[in-house]
Amino acid sequence: MKSDRHAEILKIIENNSIETQDELLGKLKAAGYKATQATISRDIKDLRLIKSLGDDGRYRYITADVSQSDVRKNLGALLNSSVISMEAAQNIVVIKTLGGMANAVCASIDAREHRAIVGTIAGDDTIFVACRDSSLAAELVSEFKKLV
Repeated sequence: MKSDRHAEILKIIENNSIETQDELLGKLKAAGYKATQATISRDIKDLRLIKSLGDDGRYRYITADVSQSDVRKNLGALLNSSVISMEAAQNIVVIKTLGGMANAVCASIDAREHRAIVGTIAGDDTIFVACRDSSLAAELVSEFKKLV
């Protein structure tokens, strides 16, 4: 069932400009799948979907099977357009985003597989990035700020 849902999600984002998890959930329900927002959030992470700026100026979900330079460029664009603040608190980097953008930014961060990062957690507008130590957290903040 999960693999069928994942296949349907990939089909939906390929054929539609999906900007939010609610839009994706609506399309899935219209296709006959039962899911919750939490399920969609996990599916987005499992499928390594990221948001990318389209030609129309709107963000949309795409698969993360792009080159590292594209991921780096996309992360810079996401950070620039979505992040309100970021700071290190010991070994945790706290990133505040515009509402609904944390998951997209977090997925883009995860796609980079940065050596300093142990793991990430995204809510609606906040991301916690666990780093190996406090000095790496400070370096990560500096690196991200350079991308903005």
